[in-house]
Amino acid sequence: MKYYIIAGEASGDLHASNLMKALKEVDENADFRFWGGDLMESQGGILVKHYKELAFMGFSEVIMNLKTIFRNIKFCKKDIETYNPDVIIFVDYPGFNMRIAEWAKKEGYRTNYYISPQIWAWKENRIKKIKRDVDEMYVILPFEKDFYTKKHDFPVHFVGHPLLDAIDSRPQVDITTFKRENGLDKRPVIALLPGSRKQEIEKMLNVMLSVTSEFREYQFVIAGAPSQDKDFYEHFIKTSNISLIMNKTYDILSISHAALVTSGTATLETALFKVPEVVCYKGSFISYHIAKRIINLDFISLVNLIMNREVVKELIQNDFNTKNLKTELHKILDESNRARIFEDYFELEKKLGGRGASNKTAELIYNNIK
Repeated sequence: MKYYIIAGEASGDLHASNLMKALKEVDENADFRFWGGDLMESQGGILVKHYKELAFMGFSEVIMNLKTIFRNIKFCKKDIETYNPDVIIFVDYPGFNMRIAEWAKKEGYRTNYYISPQIWAWKENRIKKIKRDVDEMYVILPFEKDFYTKKHDFPVHFVGHPLLDAIDSRPQVDITTFKRENGLDKRPVIALLPGSRKQEIEKMLNVMLSVTSEFREYQFVIAGAPSQDKDFYEHFIKTSNISLIMNKTYDILSISHAALVTSGTATLETALFKVPEVVCYKGSFISYHIAKRIINLDFISLVNLIMNREVVKELIQNDFNTKNLKTELHKILDESNRARIFEDYFELEKKLGGRGASNKTAELIYNNIK
């Protein structure tokens, strides 16, 4: 069967690549054409556009790139028509994917959505379009099933979170070997995850690095995102207490004692690696104040949202500063606080529904088509 998959970010590339791997196990004739990244490309098929060309952050950035976005939408529709897939699988990336889904449904294509748009956070009225344009929805957060099924009478499949599989299936890292090969010393590591897009890294990383002088007994390691070049990060590094390791975020987390993490999927990844963290976020002035008025959530991190209480500290916008970051970092390094954090992390993992999300989703997609 022919699968057209659209993922627009690094996290989508990861989850879609694992879904493709699972689809090949249930469908020996699986043929892929996709928008995504290197991980998807490693599974075979044709990469149409890389997510590096698609990532625009925040309201103001999207507005400035509207021409590019609309040009990509037009191109995508023509490419789907040429390929004529048995199913289109949308992976997160709702601003783009929901536009394609509306068109595709009208054209008679089968539409499946893996990793729901976060309409429970904002734009809840998009449920009307989802019910109209999406044939099957596969959700990965435990509260999403009730949100769709009970609140909006739209049946969905809760398949568990694919991060559990991604983390569980990776090879174990030997701490001593990893540190030696990457020029690290024997001190405990504090990981810095400043995001994946240039705009957010520029806003986040300088503040994260501003605390390093007070924690000389630790070494700080920046997890360089695959969407960026090494040269981009190097002008931020001004002291010897800081290292940069590219494209090895999971390896870094596996050896880390604590982490400072930009809000997003990385907050959940860090928790699943059982690393105490401080969640950070700072957007542009315009984007932040628009978001503040339309997003109705008590928390911004997936960890706290899933647990429905504060498990990890969130420093948002003006609260994200050197003074507060130092205070919160001291707290998560204090052994008296860490035991409670670990207990919460184990409870979080139980709520995520167990392993096998990619396989469950692949089987459901394939059997529905059959």
